[in-house]
Amino acid sequence: MNRFYAIVFSGFVLSSCTSDSESDLYDGTLQENITYTNDIKPIITENCIMCHSQPPQNGAPMPLTTYTFVKDAVEHRGLLDRVSSTDPNFWMPFMGERLPQSKIDMLIAWENAGMPE
Repeated sequence: MNRFYAIVFSGFVLSSCTSDSESDLYDGTLQENITYTNDIKPIITENCIMCHSQPPQNGAPMPLTTYTFVKDAVEHRGLLDRVSSTDPNFWMPFMGERLPQSKIDMLIAWENAGMPE
């Protein structure tokens, strides 16, 4: 009987683990004064530039190398829909892991704040 509980407990512990790093954890609050330069550009550089370079690679339709390109992608090209999608065939980065929710929320908050540079 003890072995049964040990197996069940081990399964519970292992299934509760995620690949999120401590910096990806989100407590429900967003920082204030989100800007492209300080907050959004690092997300784009870390997760998007490998395909959305200038010129774009791997079939990416547009570059995301500047504030103007990223702002245009949010306003006119559905960037937030892509990164927010829960459909693995639609989300970005393409063929990668979905962005952590904390980064998606920061992108949305940046748009809601008027996309300050």
